[in-house]
Amino acid sequence: MQYLLMIYSEENGWAQMSDSERQQGVAAYQAYTESLGKAGALVGANRLQHTNAATTVRLVDGKPQVLDGPYSDSKEQLAGYYLIDVPNLDAALAWASRCPGAAHGIMEVRPVWTAPYEAPSGA
Repeated sequence: MQYLLMIYSEENGWAQMSDSERQQGVAAYQAYTESLGKAGALVGANRLQHTNAATTVRLVDGKPQVLDGPYSDSKEQLAGYYLIDVPNLDAALAWASRCPGAAHGIMEVRPVWTAPYEAPSGA
């Protein structure tokens, strides 16, 4: 079953670290990513750009309303994610607790809704 591990942290925290701390952080994420890959659990992962690069779109009276910035204004922002494929929630929680993001922020674990999908013909 696939789970999305979402990493929430204070996006300015990285800039407040020393060079040594940032190097340790990069190494920790690289090791974690390699562990997921070796276990055959990694489906995908990405780090997100800062919230000042975000754009929010919603429909108001059937017309798109486009706003600069993220949907919510909070202390912690969605910084990145891992998409994993593991047998169950317990395994997903175990991987989430091993993520370096759990030590400096919050990990949200959410099962992926899987529904049959057929690509349109000619796609």
